Amino acid sequence: MKASLILATLGRTDDVGQVIRSLAAQSDRRFELIVVDQNPDDRLQPYLQEGMRAGLDLKHLRLDRPSLSGARNLGLSIASGEIVAFPDDDCWYEPDTIKNMLATFEVTPSLDGVIGHWVEQAAAQNRIPKSELLSNADWRCFRGGNASSITLFIKRKLLTELGGFDERFGVGQWYGAAEETDFILRALASGARLQSTPDVCVHHRFSTLPAIRLLEECRNARKRARGTGGIYAKHRLDVWVVVRGLFAPFVTPLFKADLRSAFRGFFVSLGRAEGMTAWRRKETI
Repeated sequence: MKASLILATLGRTDDVGQVIRSLAAQSDRRFELIVVDQNPDDRLQPYLQEGMRAGLDLKHLRLDRPSLSGARNLGLSIASGEIVAFPDDDCWYEPDTIKNMLATFEVTPSLDGVIGHWVEQAAAQNRIPKSELLSNADWRCFRGGNASSITLFIKRKLLTELGGFDERFGVGQWYGAAEETDFILRALASGARLQSTPDVCVHHRFSTLPAIRLLEECRNARKRARGTGGIYAKHRLDVWVVVRGLFAPFVTPLFKADLRSAFRGFFVSLGRAEGMTAWRRKETI
């Protein structure tokens, strides 16, 4: 069994080197690295050469238009591994991440996907990860847990059958996030078996922005939230789920007298409403 790691990147340099070095240190080298480069220059060349000198099976693709989902789908089109993963250009793996992930599939071949453990996110949320199958009903209520795209390890067969990521969602698009949520909802609706696996560890910085950047964070949160609003409409989620999602981001912190969070939450709610409305007006399934 072999994995294909699709690394979409734009604007970063040293962080990409960190990813590549963490992959070169893997105890199990049964993987290929597909770098989908959206930069207009050759800033990645030193790091790509470093990876090749380290013996990585590395392929380098170019994509002119910024699109995270588009870059991942491009990488998927040439992936040869049975399992496909999507590390960010500023995350890193522990030495046994690939080994533990492949072992999970080998022990339970009926799985269609493994959801790894984002170490920093779990620590910030004081959450103890556990091994369990994802529930379609829970995910349709937005109570299914965490599954960032950097923690997805999915069988290529399932990704291909479902058409990869919906390129209307994700960084670079008007619906600025939620591409992984959309994929998981489609996968679970198709009957796929996805399992959270704590010993498949992925690292990525997880922090809150300082107060002086509140307005910038609000603008970004609004754009990302459009993706969630699009999810509400695309997957026809229950009315109570939508109502909760539209009001909770600012009402909950208001009850706690947390005005800063309520202010940010208003922009989240606004973005979700925009995304849901736009999807119903303009998009098709």
